[in-house]
Amino acid sequence: MNDPFKQAAANRKVLTAGEDAAGRLDSFLTEALSGEFSRNRIKSLIEQGAVSINGKPVTEAKKKVQPGDRFEIDLPEPEDPEPKGEDIPLDVLYEDDHLIVLVKPAGLVVHPGAGNWTGTLVNALIHHCGNSLSGIGGVKRPGIVHRLDKETSGVMVVAKNDAAHRHLSDQFADHGRTGPLERAYRAVVWGRPRQLKGTIDAPLGRAGDRTKRAVKREDSDDAREAITHYEVVERYLEKPDGTSLASTVECHLETGRTHQIRVHMAHIGHPLIGDPEYGAAFRTKANLLPDAAKAVVSQFHRQALHAFMLQFEHPATGETMHFEAPMPDDMAALIEALQAAT
Repeated sequence: MNDPFKQAAANRKVLTAGEDAAGRLDSFLTEALSGEFSRNRIKSLIEQGAVSINGKPVTEAKKKVQPGDRFEIDLPEPEDPEPKGEDIPLDVLYEDDHLIVLVKPAGLVVHPGAGNWTGTLVNALIHHCGNSLSGIGGVKRPGIVHRLDKETSGVMVVAKNDAAHRHLSDQFADHGRTGPLERAYRAVVWGRPRQLKGTIDAPLGRAGDRTKRAVKREDSDDAREAITHYEVVERYLEKPDGTSLASTVECHLETGRTHQIRVHMAHIGHPLIGDPEYGAAFRTKANLLPDAAKAVVSQFHRQALHAFMLQFEHPATGETMHFEAPMPDDMAALIEALQAAT
């Protein structure tokens, strides 16, 4: 194969498979790249959604290649192999030799990645914890066992040694089905779900790019189980017919997929206020609010989502640990404005 790739962008390569193309996707691309990346690295890129076939992302390395298939591969940007400590303030709720529990503010990225190689929670943790995090869970994500979106605030737990990392990771992988792990969020959404309490059971997968998600058919290649339990806890500007202009909803996760609450609430017609990805079409609803509330809502430029509660089993003592974080100032102000308009 004579260098079939063409540079379509600074970090993207494009390939059209020849008439004799066959075999697994990871094997095919490894050979096509002539050893530029190992097969394991290619497999990782596929699982991360960095490879598309005929314009559709694929996440299965074993997918069969067909003659004429057109591949697009988003290659990783050069990475800093070792994140450096940075003096970024941390809101610590609890800390011992095994773990640290903290409140992540909105706007803080959890770990280094494309476009965010510094100024992350990991950089802050390295500064706070020193060398104790080195190598735990990987260089780029030392100690990280779960994450929150950049613009989502709330409680997180970070491991400080390998045993704690394994134990906590197992709990999150189990989603609390056999242990005390529990995660609860508060979200401010447009409208009011018809059922004040319910469960959204809708598989999620990629939506045409590496970050956005969408509800998928169960038989889709990248569909992954996603279950959210929700309950309406407060309604704003309620009408005689029982509908509301907005609501605060409490969500408990049975699974932990990327953007799960944001996609699920949008799927049932009630996207989060301020969500730029899944709620943009609802922005004009702010025009239905009194001027004071309209001003607050119009200036709220992140998804109104806060991970207010986290519960887990301590990896060393077996004790059930329960933590809650108060609503951040911006969401508290948003709720106050909606309450005042009611």
